[in-house]
Amino acid sequence: MSSSQTSEPTWQKVIRLLRWDKPAGRLILMIPALWAVVLAAKGTPPAPLVGVIILGTLATSAAGCVVNDLWDKDIDPQVARTKTRPLASRALSVQVGIVILFISFACAAVLAFYLNLLSFLLCVAAVPLIIFYPLAKRVFPVPQLVLSCAWGFAVLISWTAVTAKIEPITWLLWGATVAWTLGFDTGYALSDREDDLKLGINSSAIFFGKYTPEAIGFFYAITSSLLALMGFKLALNSAFWFSLAFATVGWLWQYLTLRQPSIPRSVYGKVLGQNVWLGFILLAGMILGYVA
Repeated sequence: MSSSQTSEPTWQKVIRLLRWDKPAGRLILMIPALWAVVLAAKGTPPAPLVGVIILGTLATSAAGCVVNDLWDKDIDPQVARTKTRPLASRALSVQVGIVILFISFACAAVLAFYLNLLSFLLCVAAVPLIIFYPLAKRVFPVPQLVLSCAWGFAVLISWTAVTAKIEPITWLLWGATVAWTLGFDTGYALSDREDDLKLGINSSAIFFGKYTPEAIGFFYAITSSLLALMGFKLALNSAFWFSLAFATVGWLWQYLTLRQPSIPRSVYGKVLGQNVWLGFILLAGMILGYVA
């Protein structure tokens, strides 16, 4: 442990454990949940429900980060991007991590009680994916698919929180979210590919090999297509179509960037941040898409 980590206040270590110092990863889970609640409510979701969903995604994301770091506390020190994480660097103990994990899950559970029965049951169903996702990279060749399915629960939970049912169009948004997550998280996984290969850890960036940029482009194309079909079925106005066109151009630019033969590692993190902005632009388009 470095001297700077030793002198770091405990609360700052907890903030880093929860990744609240890196908001992009927290916001990108919140986005599909907000997509769903806005679309299910036809552009005007109840403000209290939106608040519960925002807080719920923060609590769930926090729990997921702690679970991940507990499972990977002996792997993270060997990966350049993760070696300074509080549990990996032993800045925080495993016992403290477990306590914070239970607090995070407890906060998420309290918020889930605000929802209807179907949404609550979907929250419960998502927990095993959250807990066991970190193990997927040890046994499953495309662990990002497991993460993407976990992300998909944000759509199902938020949609049913409004309608109390899963509708055919819900699955279009679910599919778009799964494909989108596969795209941006495969891009993010490229930053760890060399370390993961040395450690024998699976990732979609390893699975697709030299065709990884093409796979990412394919996932983005599915995302755009499913969102377009959804927008057509919901009869959203031009504001949505403008936002989708903008996002599609952004995804095309990312694909072309990732195809370049030599890319600085920092670019992969920027791709994640760009998707946050694209997600919020789409959210704005969905809200305005219902304005007459």
